Amino acid sequence: MIKVDNIHPLSDFQRNAKSHIERLKKSGQPHVLTVNGKAELIVQDAKAYEQMLALLDEADAIAGIREGLDQLDRGEGRPAGEVLARLRKRIKRRSGKAGVK
Repeated sequence: MIKVDNIHPLSDFQRNAKSHIERLKKSGQPHVLTVNGKAELIVQDAKAYEQMLALLDEADAIAGIREGLDQLDRGEGRPAGEVLARLRKRIKRRSGKAGVK
């Protein structure tokens, strides 16, 4: 959530970049930069950005797991042992054809 006090004109950010950067690092909160009163950019501390990306990756993994569970509930899945056995057979056939030792 972006706080109202974290909205600044781009021109102010340019004039006072050092103090803005210090605030960004201290708070970890993003700043909205405006041009002619309209939000144009979001500026964020690198550490906070990395944390956000990690949370996004986690949310993406959870969504994938949920989708897989939903597929199983619909009867679309197969047991892992069955899938692995088929893969082993396929690899064994290919390695025999290619002359792999």
